[in-house]
Amino acid sequence: MSAVRSFPPGFDWGAATAAYQIEGAVDEDGRTPSIWDTYAHTPGRTARGDTGDVAADHYHRVDADVALMRELGLHSYRFSISWSRITPQVDADGTGPVNPAGLAFYSRLVDTLLAAGITPVVTLYHWDLPQALEDAGGWTSRTTAYRFAEYAAVVATELGDRVRLFTTLNEPWCSAFLGYAAGVHAPGRTDPAAALAAVHHLNLAHGLAARAIRERVPSARIAVSLNLAWVVPETGSAADLDAARRVDGLQNRLFLQPMLTGGYPADVVADTAGVTDWSFVRPGDEELALAPPDVLGVNYYTPTHVRHWTRERPRETADGHGDGTGSPWIACDDVEFPRPVGPLTDMGWGIDARGLAEVVRRITREFPGLEMVVTENGAAFPDEPGPDGTVADPQRVDYLRRHLAALAEVIAEGAPVRGYYVWSLLDNFEWAWGYAKRFGVVHVDYGTQVRTPKDSARFYAGVVRTNTLTLDRTPDSGDAA
Repeated sequence: MSAVRSFPPGFDWGAATAAYQIEGAVDEDGRTPSIWDTYAHTPGRTARGDTGDVAADHYHRVDADVALMRELGLHSYRFSISWSRITPQVDADGTGPVNPAGLAFYSRLVDTLLAAGITPVVTLYHWDLPQALEDAGGWTSRTTAYRFAEYAAVVATELGDRVRLFTTLNEPWCSAFLGYAAGVHAPGRTDPAAALAAVHHLNLAHGLAARAIRERVPSARIAVSLNLAWVVPETGSAADLDAARRVDGLQNRLFLQPMLTGGYPADVVADTAGVTDWSFVRPGDEELALAPPDVLGVNYYTPTHVRHWTRERPRETADGHGDGTGSPWIACDDVEFPRPVGPLTDMGWGIDARGLAEVVRRITREFPGLEMVVTENGAAFPDEPGPDGTVADPQRVDYLRRHLAALAEVIAEGAPVRGYYVWSLLDNFEWAWGYAKRFGVVHVDYGTQVRTPKDSARFYAGVVRTNTLTLDRTPDSGDAA
């Protein structure tokens, strides 16, 4: 029996991308290298040595890509800005001159979107730190937070007359822990103390940038996108519950608490006391980092299952983030991440839509009235065009259907979720996985740059058009079959 789930009137439907993953043109119009240029060009760092030099060539295909968005009926488009295009000479000593060509590219993108009836949503930082700042310490240096606020002010001044929502950071957990502790993301460092310093300076950067934007564009709304985890202990034992507490502290509370309520979780500070004394938190920093967003962006893909490691068997490390020489889970040496059971995406991630609902319920409970938007949700599968040129991706359609059903459920309960952005609009450079993983609802032939909407794009367009989700049956949101 079919069932229909309706979304609230005015619900915002969109798609999301990131600059280094799609733009290409890495050395055009004044752009200078970011940490991802350096990382991708370092042998052994990415699958097959892939780089973002060309990516999906969006820099040269803006008009066609916006026309594609319009064809799908998107209300909004969430894109990130390449910091290295805007202030290409930035370093620890100062922001340097603003690059008119860089601003002009994004200004034209905004105008093109608006002309197509699509609302632009700007993300200021999606992991592509200018290399010169990394050379001076990167996110381990508080100077980077101040440079970021200056860059945010430049972008807000240029685009604030047409852009109403600015997202400061995307998934700062990845920037700090995958970049500075695990080494599987740029800049590829494996220093736990540096990762915790990066956490603080990213939180500080959010607060400073939010203030800078609001000062220049009082009408602007501020967002931050966090990859919040649904952390599931394997049992109710004290040891498993403590494992979940520690993972939750690192993944969720190290960002939610400083940004939304102020200060750092005392238990996380105590857990990591053997790694750092947290002296990088200076007097007054916690007040600066405290900048509750107008909108909390929720990024969700997969649940996080944990248990206490008894050391009676080899440790399982299936946390979904790859095998680096370091670990993102600081002070969690007795925590393990069991291999997922059931269907997996091409990333090896377990599929369970309950996690999206539970994350949203938690935020609704702990931060009443805080507006949310699902700023990333999607799945990678190895889809390719068939003989007739179409791209059938039934697994992605099923993934999206289940997660949208879970979202509709919590909205019906009263959760203040105002929009949803599928990840991603286009197949793209998937960071250390290079071009081996495809998240797009639009297929990209990287040899020809031909775009082909997949079946999932047409499914999503139907949801957008009707503001409803039709289910062939009423699934248990935890049934990922």
